[in-house]
Amino acid sequence: MEIINPKDKTYDILRTEGGVPVKMWTRGVQLEDEARRQLINITKMPFVYKWVAAMPDCHWGMGATVGSVIPTKKAIIPAGVGVDIGCGMLAARTSLRASDLPDNLAPLRQAIEAAVPHGRTDNGGPNDRGAWKNAPKAVEDAWAGLAEGHKQIVDKHPKLARANTINHLGSLGTGNHFIEICVDEDDAVWIMLHSGSRGIGNSIGKYFIEQAKMEMEKWCINVPDQDLAYLAEGTDNFNEYWKALMWAQKFAQTNRNVMLDSVIAALRKCDLPDFEITSEVVNCHHNYAALENHYGENIYVTRKGAVRAQQGDLGIIPGSMGTRSYIVRGKGNPESFNSCSHGAGRAMSRGEAKKKFSLADHAKATAGIECRKDADVIDETPMAYKSIDAVMEAQKDLVDVVHTLKQLVCVKG
Repeated sequence: MEIINPKDKTYDILRTEGGVPVKMWTRGVQLEDEARRQLINITKMPFVYKWVAAMPDCHWGMGATVGSVIPTKKAIIPAGVGVDIGCGMLAARTSLRASDLPDNLAPLRQAIEAAVPHGRTDNGGPNDRGAWKNAPKAVEDAWAGLAEGHKQIVDKHPKLARANTINHLGSLGTGNHFIEICVDEDDAVWIMLHSGSRGIGNSIGKYFIEQAKMEMEKWCINVPDQDLAYLAEGTDNFNEYWKALMWAQKFAQTNRNVMLDSVIAALRKCDLPDFEITSEVVNCHHNYAALENHYGENIYVTRKGAVRAQQGDLGIIPGSMGTRSYIVRGKGNPESFNSCSHGAGRAMSRGEAKKKFSLADHAKATAGIECRKDADVIDETPMAYKSIDAVMEAQKDLVDVVHTLKQLVCVKG
């Protein structure tokens, strides 16, 4: 292994024996050894195109590194996309001003929590607070545009019929998923949220990861990590996965749109002036795959914890629940395959964060923010994440900052 630091570049180059290079936008940002080893494993896959791009929020993930851009020809790695298919961000600027918000923000958080199912209870059973018991009409209407595609998938793969679908549409989930009320540099109020394809996306991801592993066993193919099992273009499993992947990404985008509508309706019931959405809503995936053209060839680009940043693309890079987030515009850097980071990136595991930080630490880090301060969110405390300032500095040749958002209210699952 050799790391090269070109003086005329903003990235470093990781070279390994028997693999393509990794271009790493990680200068000034912590990169743990486990993530570096995963990147090296990915480079040895024979169908990786040109190089792997590592974003500044890069950290260890299941199978493939979170914060990696994996370009491939004639094959795709389901674990490279992961199980939260289509996970991403949505942000919308409102006509509200910071001065329109009440001094006590607790009623706003409570209204949002009442309007959007979040978290997980009853082991995901009938009394799960994170799912609809009776989906409202708006959710039924949104599901109508997804139902036929879902039927085609489960008719071919009956095991997927057991996964949550309409009762998860318009719901938040757990972990690092959130809904926030923020203000920008001009004191305009924004609604921002983070979620993906929920139970059905998770089931699709796990199902096809197993299908890929069976393909490796069937054809006696050895891979550096069993979670890098792949599906070859032209096979039935590849075609079925691609179809299910595109559907799950559509579900995820719809899920965020439905939640936005629910949050708007909830805020309109609060003691606020009349308001409207005043700018184009930014709705972008950061766990997904797409067919794109790079360096004159059509390839599959898997972004696991990365956002498309083509010239002019608007994207969202959230910090932790106690720092800042950014609306950005892509610079179209071809060497990153037109990509940027998807957030600050974890600096430590959830278990480590729970051991290292106290409730007092978390309360201090989130002072002035209306959010949960209990033990169940310690793993999401700001100190568990990398410095968003360092992350943004490391990718200044990938994006321009359009707006800087500061969190005022944060709803966690």
